Amino acid sequence: MATVFLVTLYEYSPLFSIAVVSLCFIITAAILLGWFGFDVPVILHSSDEPEVITPTPEKHMVQVTNPFALDLGSGPASVIDGISLKLCCLEPCILSCFWGCEVQALQRVLQTNQHDLKLSSPQHFLQALQLRYHYCETFHICKEDREEVQTRLPAEHWITDFGPLPRDRYPLVAVLTLAKEEARNIYNIVANVTVIHVPDDKYNLSARILFQYLLTSQRNMFELKPLFMSAGGEETPQPPDSERTGPASHTEEIPEVGESDWFERAGRDCVICQNAAVNRVLLPCRHACVCDQCVTHFQHCPICRAFVLESFVLELPAEQ
Repeated sequence: MATVFLVTLYEYSPLFSIAVVSLCFIITAAILLGWFGFDVPVILHSSDEPEVITPTPEKHMVQVTNPFALDLGSGPASVIDGISLKLCCLEPCILSCFWGCEVQALQRVLQTNQHDLKLSSPQHFLQALQLRYHYCETFHICKEDREEVQTRLPAEHWITDFGPLPRDRYPLVAVLTLAKEEARNIYNIVANVTVIHVPDDKYNLSARILFQYLLTSQRNMFELKPLFMSAGGEETPQPPDSERTGPASHTEEIPEVGESDWFERAGRDCVICQNAAVNRVLLPCRHACVCDQCVTHFQHCPICRAFVLESFVLELPAEQ
């Protein structure tokens, strides 16, 4: 029946027939895309039907104190000249720098922390790595000491690169542990493992942090990831917060930041309402750009348009 109708219509007016078939195809395609969850143009929505938005699931987080902070220093970095590291610790710490650490050895050590040996001291890491590195240098870091530390390979090792890509060794693995035994019983986080790329003769990509892991007293491991804050109008960029994710863990942890950082973030407005302060982090894109009220009104990140699977709250201190 439809075929006869189309043939008759084509004989009457070929142009009109083609237009009708094209319109039917566009409407059918839009309906199918909407059925499978894709965005449908607003013109195809009925104004009488209110749009139903599923609330974004909230991820439960636990705020803890991270006694370690490690970042790259301001000086030049290379395998020959070394690299400077900027540290800030809430307690006296020990920094162990493992140059040329084997990739498989480090992964095995991190797995050992989760199953067998709790890694909370430099001796534990030395024992677990079993000399699977070129050189180890140790520094004692005082409480709240913000001076940069310079580490380098000794010239007698004659190491100018770590081989072609893909490599089986990390250029530098920096491990921060608490120096005092009583401090390890106070803090839930007992070690910070940072994998750093250092440029050399064969791979001169600028120095950067590749991975950062936090090890806890419960033998859990969390990876530090940056949170992308909405622009607040500051002239200089602020260091990002961090989110730790770990396998087989239903409750994630976020580090406690200083009061000044919280005050700066409290002044940043929600990108939706431009009124309330930003207090929600969207996952998995990790954009912190909306307030508690606006997060319930959409399912896509307003910054990158990624689908929002869940979110968690950035809670302000009690006095705020």
